[in-house]
Amino acid sequence: MAYDTLGMVMCVHMDSDSPARRIAADLRADIASGHLPPGEKLPSVRDLAERYEVSRTTAGKALILLKTEGLVTTRHGSGAYVRESHPIRRLGPERYARHRWEQTTVQAFATEVQESDTAQQQGHQTQEVSLVAADESVAAALGVEAGAPVYERARVVTREGNPTHTMTSYYRPADVEGTPLVDSSPGIAGQGGGFRVLADKGLSPCEITEDLRARMPTADEALLLDLPPGEPVVELCRVTRTADGHVVEYARDVHAASRFVWSYTFAIPN
Repeated sequence: MAYDTLGMVMCVHMDSDSPARRIAADLRADIASGHLPPGEKLPSVRDLAERYEVSRTTAGKALILLKTEGLVTTRHGSGAYVRESHPIRRLGPERYARHRWEQTTVQAFATEVQESDTAQQQGHQTQEVSLVAADESVAAALGVEAGAPVYERARVVTREGNPTHTMTSYYRPADVEGTPLVDSSPGIAGQGGGFRVLADKGLSPCEITEDLRARMPTADEALLLDLPPGEPVVELCRVTRTADGHVVEYARDVHAASRFVWSYTFAIPN
């Protein structure tokens, strides 16, 4: 089931040679080439119907396809527009490097190409800290009983005013009580962020396990991250340990899939 540009429910059943797909292919090519740049208004349903000599319903289906792909957005009473592009951040193990703990800016790649010039982006994050009951996954990661009190530190991260991902970290109270990690002030926790705070407590992070999975967002996540219809998210679960294996943080991050790429270089195990 899909919705047309007026918000009406309609079914879209099209074969690969349908007029709607051909119209969508032409518009997609114009977007890819830059002929229709980000923010540009697309031809109206009426104009497309006249240009391709099809019904308005068929023309509307073409726009639905592009909206489902995340290429366009629609504004009620105004029409369809090419979706604004966002710089893509390349993430890898080096973001946890010790020498970066005192760095307070974030680097972003303008494209997915690794050799692209980097640009400094203005970043911001909200922060909400509260004591919550550990669910089963949090309890298992931190080595506490399910339902035990743990600190939850929830953030929404933005770049240039656009939300990119959420980060929710969990800690044992004994590890972070009285530190900036339990301060709800917006922004990073101290000059070097959470890892620096833990290191100053004698709990220096040494080993990280990350699990990533792609999924469709919840309704709240789609709203919070301003996601177009059809865009998935990448959920990253991270366990951070000290050199002696003490788990100091369990985190769940939810990233807009189109705004990140993960890059790892490692030796092939025997």
